[in-house]
Amino acid sequence: MAQWQGRSRRKPSGGRYRPQRKKRRFEIGREQQYASIGTQRLKLYRTKGGNQKVRMLAAEFANVTDPASGQTKKVKIVTVKDNPSNPHFVTRNIVTRSAIIQTELGMATVTSKPGQHGVINAVLVKTS
Repeated sequence: MAQWQGRSRRKPSGGRYRPQRKKRRFEIGREQQYASIGTQRLKLYRTKGGNQKVRMLAAEFANVTDPASGQTKKVKIVTVKDNPSNPHFVTRNIVTRSAIIQTELGMATVTSKPGQHGVINAVLVKTS
């Protein structure tokens, strides 16, 4: 079922807005699909103007930057350790922005949006 991203029919006070028009195609959103850990799978979406968005459905590797040396390496993702957006994403190994992932180099924080950019970029976290 399509998601509608137009204006709400209710005011914050609970009163109703009188509709100015019917629903429009450009107000339709997409259903959520999360990036998980596994062999890489991408999905392409056509956006307005004929452009494309790349949505990552599954990823095996991440581009991890070491802030101390400034070097970036393609590293295998082991597991998701913490996800502040939803604690249930940790058990399901779902990667979103600001999730903390365990990589072969160590813990890293995801800085990209896999659902919109189609890639997982991360920065190593200092362990003290």
